[in-house]
Amino acid sequence: MPTASTTMVPGLMQPQPGRIVMSHGERGADMRQHQEHPQTSSQWPPGSLLNCLAPPVRAALLSIGTAIEVEAGDRILREGDEGSHMVLLRRALTKVTVNLADGRQALLAIRVSGDVVGEISALAGTSRTATVTSCSNGMINVIHRRDWYPFLQNHPEAALALAGTTAARFRWANQRRVDFASYPAKVRLARVLAELSATHGEPVPGGRTLGVMLTQTELATLSGAAEPTVEKALRELRQAGTLETGYRQITIRDLAALRRIGRLPNARQEWRVGRSER
Repeated sequence: MPTASTTMVPGLMQPQPGRIVMSHGERGADMRQHQEHPQTSSQWPPGSLLNCLAPPVRAALLSIGTAIEVEAGDRILREGDEGSHMVLLRRALTKVTVNLADGRQALLAIRVSGDVVGEISALAGTSRTATVTSCSNGMINVIHRRDWYPFLQNHPEAALALAGTTAARFRWANQRRVDFASYPAKVRLARVLAELSATHGEPVPGGRTLGVMLTQTELATLSGAAEPTVEKALRELRQAGTLETGYRQITIRDLAALRRIGRLPNARQEWRVGRSER
């Protein structure tokens, strides 16, 4: 039986209407295909596509495609694969990664409930440019082009919202490049940690979590820094009482101090794409 880290979401490798396709290595995955849909009155994260849509349009989007449960470690999309479907994250926390020439993986972004992934390759008919992996149990909608095109034609405001969220992602990526050129590694790391905690974290006694498990390698790629540099910066922040570290876990103990180190404004600044751009 495969481990969770290598499980592919059934039906996404070779999508076929009406049934789940599982390869030999995927038969151990405990996935269930659902046709029912959760209520659409939930609060969606600001900046996500679903949050940007009016309630009737949001309900229409939630009604198309096939809902599939996912578990932590499932690969929702895989870099290099062909596919005519996009994925709507109904209830999910995911990592977007790419393979590097030396065999390592680089973390590009984090996507959460209300976001869509794989839409560019689905619309353009190109291969996937990144791998999307689930970080928690949740549910996604697999929406094929045959359903996606008519939806956009019938709801042009959704097409505008999609263009807006896509543009916001590019702006976020450009800001990371500006940070790389403008700030030293410790400042960049502090900015990433503060914004991750503000966007995805949860309050705990004496602090706030990041809300997502990240390795030092992943933190290094997000910060645009070498892994030894990130390790040194984390050690300094830990010694100063700004944060605590554990196995792939970081708890922010002094968010105000972390924001000062990151040269962030006093007002809450969100890390995820689009939250301040609505």
